[in-house]
Amino acid sequence: MPDARRAGRFQWHRTHPLAFDAALATVFFAATLCGAVIDPHGPHGPRFGVRELSVTTVVLAGLACTALVARRRFPRSVLAATGALTVVELLARTDDPRAPVAFSAVLALYTVASRTDRPTTWRVGALTIVVLTAAAMLFGEHPWYAQQNVAIFAWTGMAAAAGDAVRSRRAYVDAIRERAERAERTREEEARRRVAEERMRIARELHDVVAHHIALVNVQAGVASHVMDNRPDQAKQALAHVREASRSALDELRATVGLLRQSDDPKAPTEPAPGLGVLDQLVEGFVRAGLPVDLEIPPAPQSLPASVDLTAYRVVQEALTNVHKHAGDGARATVRIIRSEAALTVTVQDDGGRADGPPPQRADEAAESGGGHGLIGMRERVFALRGTVVTGPRATGGFQVRATLPLHTTRPGETS
Repeated sequence: MPDARRAGRFQWHRTHPLAFDAALATVFFAATLCGAVIDPHGPHGPRFGVRELSVTTVVLAGLACTALVARRRFPRSVLAATGALTVVELLARTDDPRAPVAFSAVLALYTVASRTDRPTTWRVGALTIVVLTAAAMLFGEHPWYAQQNVAIFAWTGMAAAAGDAVRSRRAYVDAIRERAERAERTREEEARRRVAEERMRIARELHDVVAHHIALVNVQAGVASHVMDNRPDQAKQALAHVREASRSALDELRATVGLLRQSDDPKAPTEPAPGLGVLDQLVEGFVRAGLPVDLEIPPAPQSLPASVDLTAYRVVQEALTNVHKHAGDGARATVRIIRSEAALTVTVQDDGGRADGPPPQRADEAAESGGGHGLIGMRERVFALRGTVVTGPRATGGFQVRATLPLHTTRPGETS
Protein backbone atom coordinates (compact mmCIF):
# COMPACT_ATOMS: atom_id res chain seq x y z
CA MET A 1 0.00 0.00 0.00
CA PRO A 2 2.78 2.57 0.71
CA ASP A 3 4.30 1.81 -2.70
CA ALA A 4 0.92 2.44 -4.34
CA ARG A 5 0.52 5.78 -2.57
CA ARG A 6 4.07 6.79 -3.53
CA ALA A 7 3.42 5.86 -7.16
CA GLY A 8 0.17 7.86 -7.04
CA ARG A 9 2.06 10.95 -5.87
CA PHE A 10 4.55 10.58 -8.70
CA GLN A 11 1.71 10.24 -11.22
CA TRP A 12 -0.31 13.19 -9.86
CA HIS A 13 0.39 15.32 -12.95
CA ARG A 14 -1.23 12.60 -15.09
CA THR A 15 -4.26 11.99 -12.93
CA HIS A 16 -4.96 15.74 -12.51
CA PRO A 17 -3.71 17.35 -15.74
CA LEU A 18 -5.80 20.54 -15.52
CA ALA A 19 -4.66 21.31 -11.98
CA PHE A 20 -1.06 20.63 -12.93
CA ASP A 21 -1.25 22.93 -15.95
CA ALA A 22 -2.83 25.66 -13.84
CA ALA A 23 -0.01 25.40 -11.29
CA LEU A 24 2.57 25.39 -14.10
CA ALA A 25 0.99 28.49 -15.66
CA THR A 26 1.18 30.24 -12.27
CA VAL A 27 4.88 29.40 -11.99
CA PHE A 28 5.54 30.70 -15.51
CA PHE A 29 3.62 33.90 -14.76
CA ALA A 30 5.71 34.52 -11.64
CA ALA A 31 8.92 33.70 -13.54
CA THR A 32 7.94 36.12 -16.34
CA LEU A 33 7.30 38.98 -13.91
CA CYS A 34 10.55 38.28 -12.09
CA GLY A 35 12.44 38.25 -15.38
CA ALA A 36 10.90 41.60 -16.29
CA VAL A 37 12.30 43.36 -13.21
CA ILE A 38 15.79 41.78 -13.26
CA ASP A 39 18.69 43.65 -14.84
CA PRO A 40 21.01 40.93 -16.20
CA HIS A 41 23.74 43.43 -17.19
CA GLY A 42 24.35 45.21 -13.90
CA PRO A 43 27.87 46.37 -13.02
CA HIS A 44 28.07 43.74 -10.28
CA GLY A 45 26.01 41.02 -11.94
CA PRO A 46 22.25 40.52 -12.26
CA ARG A 47 20.18 42.69 -9.89
CA PHE A 48 16.58 42.11 -8.87
CA GLY A 49 13.98 44.89 -8.71
CA VAL A 50 15.92 47.45 -10.74
CA ARG A 51 13.43 47.72 -13.61
CA GLU A 52 9.87 48.90 -13.25
CA LEU A 53 7.00 46.52 -14.00
CA SER A 54 4.65 48.04 -16.61
CA VAL A 55 0.94 47.30 -17.02
CA THR A 56 1.55 46.09 -20.59
CA THR A 57 4.03 43.50 -19.38
CA VAL A 58 1.63 42.23 -16.70
CA VAL A 59 -1.30 41.98 -19.13
CA LEU A 60 0.66 40.22 -21.87
CA ALA A 61 2.28 37.82 -19.43
CA GLY A 62 -1.08 37.07 -17.80
CA LEU A 63 -2.76 36.36 -21.14
CA ALA A 64 0.10 34.12 -22.35
CA CYS A 65 0.27 32.13 -19.10
CA THR A 66 -3.52 31.80 -18.89
CA ALA A 67 -3.50 30.23 -22.36
CA LEU A 68 -1.09 27.56 -21.07
CA VAL A 69 -3.86 26.05 -18.94
CA ALA A 70 -5.45 24.68 -22.14
CA ARG A 71 -2.20 23.50 -23.73
CA ARG A 72 -3.14 19.78 -23.58
CA ARG A 73 -6.57 20.15 -25.17
CA PHE A 74 -5.65 22.76 -27.80
CA PRO A 75 -1.85 22.60 -28.25
CA ARG A 76 -1.70 24.32 -31.65
CA SER A 77 -4.13 27.07 -30.70
CA VAL A 78 -2.19 27.77 -27.49
CA LEU A 79 1.07 27.89 -29.47
CA ALA A 80 -0.44 30.35 -31.93
CA ALA A 81 -1.79 32.55 -29.09
CA THR A 82 1.46 32.59 -27.08
CA GLY A 83 3.50 33.21 -30.23
CA ALA A 84 1.28 36.12 -31.20
CA LEU A 85 1.50 37.60 -27.68
CA THR A 86 5.28 37.29 -27.83
CA VAL A 87 5.37 39.24 -31.11
CA VAL A 88 2.99 41.86 -29.67
CA GLU A 89 5.25 42.24 -26.63
CA LEU A 90 8.24 42.81 -28.93
CA LEU A 91 6.34 45.38 -31.03
CA ALA A 92 4.90 47.19 -28.00
CA ARG A 93 8.29 47.58 -26.32
CA THR A 94 9.60 51.15 -26.12
CA ASP A 95 12.91 51.79 -24.38
CA ASP A 96 12.21 49.40 -21.52
CA PRO A 97 13.76 45.95 -21.81
CA ARG A 98 11.25 43.36 -22.81
CA ALA A 99 9.71 40.74 -20.49
CA PRO A 100 10.38 37.06 -21.21
CA VAL A 101 6.88 36.36 -22.54
CA ALA A 102 8.55 34.05 -25.06
CA PHE A 103 8.90 31.45 -22.28
CA SER A 104 5.20 30.67 -22.67
CA ALA A 105 5.64 30.10 -26.40
CA VAL A 106 8.58 27.79 -25.66
CA LEU A 107 6.41 25.62 -23.38
CA ALA A 108 3.57 25.63 -25.91
CA LEU A 109 5.96 24.49 -28.66
CA TYR A 110 7.22 21.67 -26.42
CA THR A 111 3.61 20.56 -25.87
CA VAL A 112 2.88 20.50 -29.60
CA ALA A 113 6.05 18.50 -30.29
CA SER A 114 5.31 15.97 -27.53
CA ARG A 115 1.68 15.36 -28.59
CA THR A 116 1.87 15.28 -32.39
CA ASP A 117 3.82 13.37 -34.99
CA ARG A 118 7.33 14.19 -36.19
CA PRO A 119 6.41 15.83 -39.56
CA THR A 120 4.01 18.18 -37.77
CA THR A 121 6.69 18.97 -35.20
CA TRP A 122 9.17 19.86 -37.95
CA ARG A 123 6.71 22.10 -39.80
CA VAL A 124 5.20 23.87 -36.80
CA GLY A 125 8.55 24.08 -34.99
CA ALA A 126 10.35 25.56 -37.97
CA LEU A 127 7.61 28.16 -38.49
CA THR A 128 7.61 29.13 -34.80
CA ILE A 129 11.38 29.40 -34.65
CA VAL A 130 11.57 31.55 -37.78
CA VAL A 131 8.74 33.90 -36.75
CA LEU A 132 9.86 34.45 -33.15
CA THR A 133 13.56 34.74 -34.02
CA ALA A 134 12.90 37.18 -36.87
CA ALA A 135 10.62 39.31 -34.67
CA ALA A 136 13.26 39.37 -31.91
CA MET A 137 16.04 40.36 -34.29
CA LEU A 138 13.93 43.07 -35.99
CA PHE A 139 12.21 44.59 -32.96
CA GLY A 140 14.25 43.34 -30.01
CA GLU A 141 17.60 44.22 -28.55
CA HIS A 142 20.22 45.83 -30.77
CA PRO A 143 22.34 44.72 -32.47
CA TRP A 144 20.26 42.00 -34.10
CA TYR A 145 22.67 39.29 -32.95
CA ALA A 146 22.31 40.24 -29.28
CA GLN A 147 22.31 37.47 -26.70
CA GLN A 148 18.60 37.82 -25.95
CA ASN A 149 17.68 37.42 -29.63
CA VAL A 150 19.85 34.35 -30.13
CA ALA A 151 18.44 32.89 -26.89
CA ILE A 152 14.94 32.80 -28.39
CA PHE A 153 16.26 30.79 -31.33
CA ALA A 154 18.06 28.37 -29.00
CA TRP A 155 15.18 27.91 -26.56
CA THR A 156 12.54 27.29 -29.24
CA GLY A 157 14.82 24.81 -31.03
CA MET A 158 15.50 22.90 -27.80
CA ALA A 159 11.79 22.88 -26.95
CA ALA A 160 10.92 21.27 -30.30
CA ALA A 161 13.72 18.71 -29.96
CA ALA A 162 12.84 17.85 -26.35
CA GLY A 163 9.15 17.44 -27.15
CA ASP A 164 9.92 15.17 -30.08
CA ALA A 165 12.23 13.07 -27.88
CA VAL A 166 9.55 12.73 -25.19
CA ARG A 167 6.97 11.72 -27.80
CA SER A 168 9.34 9.12 -29.28
CA ARG A 169 10.10 7.63 -25.87
CA ARG A 170 6.41 7.52 -24.94
CA ALA A 171 5.60 5.74 -28.19
CA TYR A 172 8.46 3.29 -27.59
CA VAL A 173 7.27 2.48 -24.07
CA ASP A 174 3.68 2.06 -25.26
CA ALA A 175 4.83 -0.30 -28.01
CA ILE A 176 6.80 -2.40 -25.52
CA ARG A 177 3.83 -2.54 -23.14
CA GLU A 178 1.49 -3.52 -25.96
CA ARG A 179 3.84 -6.27 -27.13
CA ALA A 180 4.14 -7.58 -23.56
CA GLU A 181 0.36 -7.63 -23.10
CA ARG A 182 -0.11 -9.30 -26.48
CA ALA A 183 2.55 -11.90 -25.63
CA GLU A 184 0.85 -12.55 -22.28
CA ARG A 185 -2.52 -13.05 -23.96
CA THR A 186 -0.95 -15.31 -26.58
CA ARG A 187 0.81 -17.37 -23.91
CA GLU A 188 -2.40 -17.82 -21.93
CA GLU A 189 -4.35 -18.78 -25.05
CA GLU A 190 -1.61 -21.22 -26.05
CA ALA A 191 -1.63 -22.78 -22.57
CA ARG A 192 -5.42 -23.21 -22.69
CA ARG A 193 -5.21 -24.67 -26.18
CA ARG A 194 -2.55 -27.17 -25.11
CA VAL A 195 -4.58 -28.20 -22.07
CA ALA A 196 -7.65 -28.74 -24.25
CA GLU A 197 -5.66 -30.73 -26.81
CA GLU A 198 -4.09 -32.87 -24.08
CA ARG A 199 -7.47 -33.62 -22.57
CA MET A 200 -8.84 -34.58 -25.97
CA ARG A 201 -5.84 -36.83 -26.60
CA ILE A 202 -6.23 -38.54 -23.22
CA ALA A 203 -9.96 -38.99 -23.85
CA ARG A 204 -9.29 -40.56 -27.25
CA GLU A 205 -6.62 -42.85 -25.78
CA LEU A 206 -8.88 -44.02 -22.98
CA HIS A 207 -11.79 -44.48 -25.36
CA ASP A 208 -9.70 -46.58 -27.74
CA VAL A 209 -8.36 -48.68 -24.88
CA VAL A 210 -11.55 -49.22 -22.92
CA ALA A 211 -14.40 -49.21 -25.43
CA HIS A 212 -13.57 -52.48 -27.23
CA HIS A 213 -12.90 -54.50 -24.09
CA ILE A 214 -15.90 -53.18 -22.18
CA ALA A 215 -18.16 -54.02 -25.12
CA LEU A 216 -16.71 -57.54 -25.23
CA VAL A 217 -17.16 -57.96 -21.47
CA ASN A 218 -20.78 -56.83 -21.76
CA VAL A 219 -21.53 -59.30 -24.55
CA GLN A 220 -19.85 -62.26 -22.83
CA ALA A 221 -21.53 -61.45 -19.52
CA GLY A 222 -24.90 -61.46 -21.27
CA VAL A 223 -24.14 -64.83 -22.83
CA ALA A 224 -23.09 -66.29 -19.48
CA SER A 225 -26.27 -65.03 -17.83
CA HIS A 226 -28.41 -66.54 -20.62
CA VAL A 227 -26.88 -70.05 -20.64
CA MET A 228 -26.03 -70.32 -16.94
CA ASP A 229 -28.85 -72.74 -16.14
CA ASN A 230 -29.01 -74.85 -19.30
CA ARG A 231 -25.37 -74.89 -20.51
CA PRO A 232 -22.98 -74.30 -17.63
CA ASP A 233 -19.97 -75.24 -19.80
CA GLN A 234 -20.67 -72.39 -22.21
CA ALA A 235 -21.27 -70.08 -19.24
CA LYS A 236 -17.84 -70.94 -17.82
CA GLN A 237 -16.30 -70.32 -21.24
CA ALA A 238 -18.02 -66.93 -21.49
CA LEU A 239 -16.84 -65.98 -18.01
CA ALA A 240 -13.31 -66.98 -18.99
CA HIS A 241 -13.58 -64.59 -21.94
CA VAL A 242 -14.80 -61.89 -19.56
CA ARG A 243 -11.81 -62.47 -17.30
CA GLU A 244 -9.40 -62.36 -20.25
CA ALA A 245 -10.94 -59.20 -21.71
CA SER A 246 -10.90 -57.40 -18.36
CA ARG A 247 -7.26 -58.38 -17.79
CA SER A 248 -6.34 -57.05 -21.24
CA ALA A 249 -8.21 -53.80 -20.52
CA LEU A 250 -6.37 -53.37 -17.22
CA ASP A 251 -3.00 -54.00 -18.88
CA GLU A 252 -3.67 -51.46 -21.62
CA LEU A 253 -4.97 -48.90 -19.13
CA ARG A 254 -1.84 -49.36 -17.04
CA ALA A 255 0.31 -48.85 -20.14
CA THR A 256 -1.64 -45.72 -21.15
CA VAL A 257 -1.40 -44.16 -17.70
CA GLY A 258 2.30 -45.01 -17.65
CA LEU A 259 2.79 -43.00 -20.84
CA LEU A 260 1.11 -39.99 -19.20
CA ARG A 261 3.47 -40.03 -16.23
CA GLN A 262 6.67 -38.02 -16.17
CA SER A 263 9.95 -39.85 -15.93
CA ASP A 264 10.52 -38.70 -12.34
CA ASP A 265 6.97 -39.34 -11.08
CA PRO A 266 6.81 -41.68 -8.09
CA LYS A 267 5.23 -45.09 -8.48
CA ALA A 268 1.68 -45.62 -7.33
CA PRO A 269 1.67 -46.20 -3.57
CA THR A 270 0.15 -49.31 -2.07
CA GLU A 271 -0.32 -47.89 1.44
CA PRO A 272 -3.48 -45.96 2.47
CA ALA A 273 -3.88 -42.40 1.23
CA PRO A 274 -1.89 -39.96 3.40
CA GLY A 275 -3.31 -36.99 5.26
CA LEU A 276 -2.42 -34.21 7.65
CA GLY A 277 -1.84 -36.78 10.37
CA VAL A 278 1.47 -37.73 8.73
CA LEU A 279 2.36 -34.19 7.67
CA ASP A 280 5.26 -34.10 10.12
CA GLN A 281 6.83 -37.05 8.29
CA LEU A 282 6.56 -35.20 4.99
CA VAL A 283 8.15 -32.08 6.47
CA GLU A 284 10.91 -34.17 8.04
CA GLY A 285 11.76 -35.58 4.62
CA PHE A 286 12.22 -32.10 3.16
CA VAL A 287 14.28 -31.02 6.16
CA ARG A 288 16.61 -33.99 5.61
CA ALA A 289 16.86 -32.92 1.94
CA GLY A 290 18.20 -29.51 3.03
CA LEU A 291 15.04 -27.35 3.05
CA PRO A 292 14.27 -25.78 6.47
CA VAL A 293 10.52 -25.85 7.08
CA ASP A 294 8.53 -24.18 9.86
CA LEU A 295 5.29 -26.04 10.53
CA GLU A 296 2.37 -24.19 12.14
CA ILE A 297 -0.55 -26.54 12.68
CA PRO A 298 -3.13 -26.91 15.46
CA PRO A 299 -1.78 -29.23 18.16
CA ALA A 300 -4.76 -31.60 18.02
CA PRO A 301 -6.56 -31.21 14.69
CA GLN A 302 -10.08 -32.55 14.56
CA SER A 303 -11.08 -35.18 12.05
CA LEU A 304 -11.44 -33.96 8.48
CA PRO A 305 -13.32 -35.33 5.49
CA ALA A 306 -11.10 -37.83 3.69
CA SER A 307 -11.08 -35.81 0.46
CA VAL A 308 -10.16 -32.56 2.25
CA ASP A 309 -7.47 -34.31 4.30
CA LEU A 310 -5.85 -35.85 1.23
CA THR A 311 -6.09 -32.65 -0.85
CA ALA A 312 -4.53 -30.53 1.91
CA TYR A 313 -1.65 -33.02 2.19
CA ARG A 314 -1.10 -32.98 -1.59
CA VAL A 315 -1.13 -29.16 -1.68
CA VAL A 316 1.59 -29.02 0.97
CA GLN A 317 3.57 -31.75 -0.80
CA GLU A 318 3.45 -30.06 -4.20
CA ALA A 319 4.17 -26.57 -2.80
CA LEU A 320 7.20 -27.78 -0.81
CA THR A 321 8.44 -29.66 -3.86
CA ASN A 322 8.26 -26.46 -5.89
CA VAL A 323 10.14 -24.58 -3.17
CA HIS A 324 12.84 -27.24 -3.10
CA LYS A 325 13.17 -27.21 -6.92
CA HIS A 326 12.72 -23.57 -7.82
CA ALA A 327 13.54 -21.34 -4.83
CA GLY A 328 16.98 -19.83 -4.39
CA ASP A 329 19.81 -21.21 -2.31
CA GLY A 330 19.21 -21.00 1.40
CA ALA A 331 15.44 -20.69 1.04
CA ARG A 332 13.25 -21.34 4.05
CA ALA A 333 9.63 -22.45 3.86
CA THR A 334 6.69 -21.99 6.21
CA VAL A 335 3.62 -24.24 6.28
CA ARG A 336 0.60 -22.79 8.07
CA ILE A 337 -2.72 -24.64 8.44
CA ILE A 338 -5.74 -22.88 9.93
CA ARG A 339 -9.14 -24.48 10.43
CA SER A 340 -12.37 -22.60 10.87
CA GLU A 341 -15.95 -23.81 11.09
CA ALA A 342 -16.44 -23.58 7.33
CA ALA A 343 -13.06 -24.11 5.69
CA LEU A 344 -9.48 -25.32 6.03
CA THR A 345 -6.81 -22.85 4.86
CA VAL A 346 -3.41 -24.18 3.82
CA THR A 347 -0.61 -21.64 3.24
CA VAL A 348 2.88 -22.51 2.05
CA GLN A 349 5.35 -19.68 1.50
CA ASP A 350 9.09 -19.24 1.12
CA ASP A 351 11.49 -16.33 1.44
CA GLY A 352 13.11 -16.78 -1.99
CA GLY A 353 16.56 -17.70 -0.71
CA ARG A 354 19.63 -15.54 -1.04
CA ALA A 355 19.06 -12.17 -2.73
CA ASP A 356 22.49 -12.22 -4.41
CA GLY A 357 21.77 -15.39 -6.38
CA PRO A 358 20.28 -15.56 -9.88
CA PRO A 359 16.48 -15.20 -10.01
CA PRO A 360 14.96 -18.71 -10.04
CA GLN A 361 12.28 -19.83 -12.43
CA ARG A 362 9.17 -20.38 -10.35
CA ALA A 363 6.92 -23.37 -10.70
CA ASP A 364 4.14 -21.40 -12.36
CA GLU A 365 6.53 -20.09 -14.99
CA ALA A 366 7.84 -23.60 -15.56
CA ALA A 367 4.30 -24.88 -15.98
CA GLU A 368 3.49 -22.21 -18.56
CA SER A 369 6.62 -23.05 -20.54
CA GLY A 370 5.79 -26.75 -20.57
CA GLY A 371 8.26 -27.84 -17.89
CA GLY A 372 5.83 -29.01 -15.20
CA HIS A 373 2.18 -29.48 -14.27
CA GLY A 374 2.33 -29.32 -10.46
CA LEU A 375 0.27 -26.18 -10.00
CA ILE A 376 -2.21 -27.30 -12.65
CA GLY A 377 -2.81 -30.58 -10.82
CA MET A 378 -3.03 -28.73 -7.51
CA ARG A 379 -5.69 -26.40 -8.84
CA GLU A 380 -7.68 -29.30 -10.29
CA ARG A 381 -7.64 -31.08 -6.93
CA VAL A 382 -8.79 -27.99 -5.05
CA PHE A 383 -11.40 -26.98 -7.63
CA ALA A 384 -12.86 -30.49 -7.46
CA LEU A 385 -13.73 -29.73 -3.82
CA ARG A 386 -15.16 -26.29 -4.68
CA GLY A 387 -12.10 -24.64 -3.13
CA THR A 388 -9.88 -21.77 -4.23
CA VAL A 389 -6.14 -21.48 -4.87
CA VAL A 390 -4.11 -18.25 -4.94
CA THR A 391 -0.47 -18.42 -6.07
CA GLY A 392 2.05 -15.71 -6.76
CA PRO A 393 5.17 -13.90 -5.61
CA ARG A 394 5.26 -12.21 -2.21
CA ALA A 395 5.91 -8.50 -1.81
CA THR A 396 8.82 -9.21 0.54
CA GLY A 397 10.36 -11.83 -1.76
CA GLY A 398 9.70 -15.49 -2.37
CA PHE A 399 6.53 -17.28 -3.40
CA GLN A 400 3.24 -18.17 -1.76
CA VAL A 401 0.56 -20.82 -2.29
CA ARG A 402 -2.72 -20.47 -0.40
CA ALA A 403 -5.52 -23.01 -0.77
CA THR A 404 -8.93 -22.73 0.90
CA LEU A 405 -10.87 -26.00 1.16
CA PRO A 406 -14.51 -25.94 2.29
CA LEU A 407 -15.24 -28.57 4.92
CA HIS A 408 -18.76 -29.22 3.64
CA THR A 409 -18.16 -29.93 -0.04
CA THR A 410 -20.55 -30.81 -2.81
CA ARG A 411 -19.14 -32.84 -5.63
CA PRO A 412 -19.82 -31.76 -9.22
CA GLY A 413 -23.01 -33.40 -10.35
CA GLU A 414 -24.32 -33.89 -6.79
CA THR A 415 -27.00 -31.89 -5.03
CA SER A 416 -26.84 -30.84 -1.46
